[in-house]
Amino acid sequence: MQHFTSVYDLPNLTEAINTAREIKNNPYGYQYLGKNKTIVLIFFDSSLRTRLSTQKAAMNLGMNTMVLNVNQDGWRLESEMGVVMDGDKPEHLREAIPVIGRYCDIIGVRAFARFESKEDDYTEKILNQFIQFAGVPIISMEAATRHPLQSFADHMTIEEFKTRARPKVVLSWAPHPRALPQAVVNSFVEWMRQTDYDLVVTHPKGYELDPRFMGNLEVQYDQDKAFDGADFIYAKNWSSYTQYGEILSKDMNWTVTAQKMALTNNAKFMHCLPVRRNMIVTDEVLDSPSSIVIDEAENRVYSAQAVLKMILEA
Repeated sequence: MQHFTSVYDLPNLTEAINTAREIKNNPYGYQYLGKNKTIVLIFFDSSLRTRLSTQKAAMNLGMNTMVLNVNQDGWRLESEMGVVMDGDKPEHLREAIPVIGRYCDIIGVRAFARFESKEDDYTEKILNQFIQFAGVPIISMEAATRHPLQSFADHMTIEEFKTRARPKVVLSWAPHPRALPQAVVNSFVEWMRQTDYDLVVTHPKGYELDPRFMGNLEVQYDQDKAFDGADFIYAKNWSSYTQYGEILSKDMNWTVTAQKMALTNNAKFMHCLPVRRNMIVTDEVLDSPSSIVIDEAENRVYSAQAVLKMILEA
């Protein structure tokens, strides 16, 4: 595997999940792969789980790790081509990226949607510059349109907790005070469509996702109907794709409550974290035995480690 930006980069999804599960049982078994290798993790945006889990994954494999917080630890970086650089950005990505590539063997990049241009976000302008200019493998630690490391961990978690071969998995929009990208949900839908799960997406009208990720999936606009008989509830907010980056609703009727969970088949509750308590989900649900958000977060280490292993073995 050369780069990791989506589920389509994996040679085989089932084998990837099995590798992650094997690593979870023996996290230090492949340290020889990372000996004398270095990974640089570059953050254009904030992070807790992605930063720590990817660092931990690299260290479990014996790698050296370096972390750079763009615009805090180094020069402010320009990303536009053909500009006169007479502003507050003294360095261009065109030079910074290949320099970083000379210092390491793998680069992880985290760069969210900016909501300034749908075209720029959905063509992954930042991520693709790294792929073009770095000269080393690139791992997406969340880009404008996808969060593949999160989705890998989500899939691994569902496999661990499912009680029937074909579980019903519901992705539900939930309210949030800020406009959030579609990356997590785009990626989640894309990964779930590669399985034989019964996937249902529910959200208010106006929050339809890019058809490229939804494919032939139909939206259930009634959340209660969507929850009926579900085995997993994955709650997440996202802003509008059609009215790009806008908040169209803060309807608290979409908050995941114990009453809503009672409609399910004793479903497990999932969220990528951080989560807004009593907005996305109530305390009662989040603190209940049905919540597997901490298990889900732990699996971020092993899914990232599986990705690194596949790249190092290539």
